[in-house]
Amino acid sequence: MAVLKLSVVSIALLLCGCQIDYLAHSAYNQSKILRARKPIEKVLADPAVNEETKRKLRLVLEVKKFAEEKLGLSSNRNYLTYVALDRDSVSYVLQVAPFNELSHYEWDYPIVGKMPYKGFFNKDLAKEEAKKFPEDKWDTYIRGVSAYSTLGWFHDPVLSSMLKYSDHDLVNTIIHETVHANVYIKNHADFNERLAMFLGGVGMKEFYTQKEGIDSKTLKDVANEEVDEKTFSEFISRELDALKKWYKEHKTFTPEEKKARLDEIQTHFKKEVKSKLKSDNYSKFAEIKLNNALLLTYQTYMYDLSDFQKLYEKKNHNYKATLDFCKSLEKTEDPEKALKTAI
Repeated sequence: MAVLKLSVVSIALLLCGCQIDYLAHSAYNQSKILRARKPIEKVLADPAVNEETKRKLRLVLEVKKFAEEKLGLSSNRNYLTYVALDRDSVSYVLQVAPFNELSHYEWDYPIVGKMPYKGFFNKDLAKEEAKKFPEDKWDTYIRGVSAYSTLGWFHDPVLSSMLKYSDHDLVNTIIHETVHANVYIKNHADFNERLAMFLGGVGMKEFYTQKEGIDSKTLKDVANEEVDEKTFSEFISRELDALKKWYKEHKTFTPEEKKARLDEIQTHFKKEVKSKLKSDNYSKFAEIKLNNALLLTYQTYMYDLSDFQKLYEKKNHNYKATLDFCKSLEKTEDPEKALKTAI
């Protein structure tokens, strides 16, 4: 997930109003990460580094080369260095939504425009920001982030937080974040994330097809996960559409009435979806505390990806052609509409 971070070099040009402290926080901590980078080749030669870390770093270099040579992605010299963090998450993202509406609260940033989240390197600062939104008017959600892209502004390192992923999820993440560095449409965060989700998954499968062949065990495991992903995506897309309709029809309601409506979503999940899942990737959905801000993360990452699939098929399953078409939408005011027109 791409989270805005700024450098000391650029901060003097970007300081504005009440964001000064925030930008300074981002710049300082981003610069700490950049200063902590070590070339992966040196890490691989270090006897103090454990073999599992080295194995995954070799995998990163392998997929990076594949993404450049076979997928046509420019790496911008990303993922040639490594940073060992002292925490599980590199940053923490705050998302906010109105209490009575399924829509993003957006922050305005220099260069990248409007974004439906605000990232902090310190969780307590994210919590402090969340307190600025009264609970009777806003829903808030804070999540840890293991990886992010600086959208090509800097040479992003591999972070130790990324290495906790399974191999195929790590491959997916490297390609996903590299897509962000290649294609970014200002003010359209949901479109950017769904595009990276789709191309990250497709690129990962192409990588393992070449590496292990069509009978790849990894791809068989991924196939089961994709069945679950499709099942859950179809479910959550329907539920989000229904919830938007409910909010429009119910102009006023109590917190208790809202909770009952959100509980219905989890009841539907337990009755209609849970027994169909082949993995436990979404099993905790029935227990988490839902609110509008959290549900919007599913809209961002899990909402219907079929338009991208149709485009990929129309481009004869050509990854580079699909990527290039999406890149051509960077100046488009409504990329979702342009994509639907194209397919």
